[in-house]
Amino acid sequence: MGVLALVSAVGIFVDDRILVGVPIWTKPFKFSVSFVAYGLTMAWMLSLLPRGRRAGWWAGTVLTVTSTIEMALIVLQVIRGTRSHFNQATPFDSTVFAIMGATVVVLWLSALVIAVLLLRARILDRAMAWAVRLSSLIALAGAAVGFLMVRPTPEQLAVENPPVIGAHSVGVPDGGPSLPVTGWATTGGDLRIAHFFGMHALQLLPLLLIALTALATRFPTLTRLSDDRIRLRLTLTASAAYAATFLLLAWQALRGQALFAPDGTTLAAAGAIVLLGGAAAALSLRTSATATTARAEELTA
Repeated sequence: MGVLALVSAVGIFVDDRILVGVPIWTKPFKFSVSFVAYGLTMAWMLSLLPRGRRAGWWAGTVLTVTSTIEMALIVLQVIRGTRSHFNQATPFDSTVFAIMGATVVVLWLSALVIAVLLLRARILDRAMAWAVRLSSLIALAGAAVGFLMVRPTPEQLAVENPPVIGAHSVGVPDGGPSLPVTGWATTGGDLRIAHFFGMHALQLLPLLLIALTALATRFPTLTRLSDDRIRLRLTLTASAAYAATFLLLAWQALRGQALFAPDGTTLAAAGAIVLLGGAAAALSLRTSATATTARAEELTA
C-alpha cells in the first residue's frame, strides 16, 4: 500500500486525466494512504490482545486481503480511465463495483470481529483499553457511512438504467466545486466527511491518550494526568465528544449542507458539543484533584 501511495502521488502530477472533477489518481492515493494508517493501527491493536490472538490473526488477514482486492479494482478502473465507485455504465463496470461492495462488507465484518475481541480483552491500562475499544466502535460507525453512499439519488431514480447509482455528495452532483486534496463538496453535503472522521477515530483517540501521558511526564504542573482514573475519565469524555461530532457531521451532510456552510441548528449543536465536552473535561480534572487532596489528607492525619 505504501508503494501504491507513492505511485499514485506521482500519477497525480504526471497523468493529466480528470475524473469526477479531480485528478484521476487522487482516489487510489487517498485510499492507499488511509489503508496504510488503518492497517498499522489494527496491527497494533491486535498486539494488545492477551488472548483470542488466533481469531484476531484470521480477522486481520481477511481485512488485509479484502483491502488489497479493493485497491486492485480501484487501480484497474483508473488504468481504464473510468470511475470505480457507483459505476453501472457497462456489465463489466457493474461487476467490478459489485465485487468492491462485497469486499467492503467482508472488511467491515472483519473489523467488527476485531472490535468484539478488543471489547472482551483485559488490557492493563484502563484508559488505553477504553480508548482502543471506543475508537474501534466509532470507526465501525464511520465505515458504515459508506453504505449510505450506494443509495440512488432522486436524479438517478428519475432516469432509466442510469450509468451511475449512488453518490458521495448530497443535494449536489459529484464532481462539482470541492476542497483541495480531499475533494469534499463545498456547495452541498458530503458523506465522505463523516466517513473519514469516524474511521480515523481509530488513530486520533489513542494518540490523544498518548499525548496526555507524555504531557504528564514532561510538565510538573500536569502530573495529575498520570493518574489512571483521570486519564480514563478524559478518555471517556473525548470519546463521547468525538462520537457526537461524528453524528453531527453525518447529519449535516444528509441535510445537504457543506462543511463550511452550516446553518444555525448545526452551529448550535456544535456549540453544545464544545460546551458539554469542555465542562465534562474540567469536571473530571476538578473531581479527581479534590479526591487526590482528600486521600493525601487522610494519609497525613
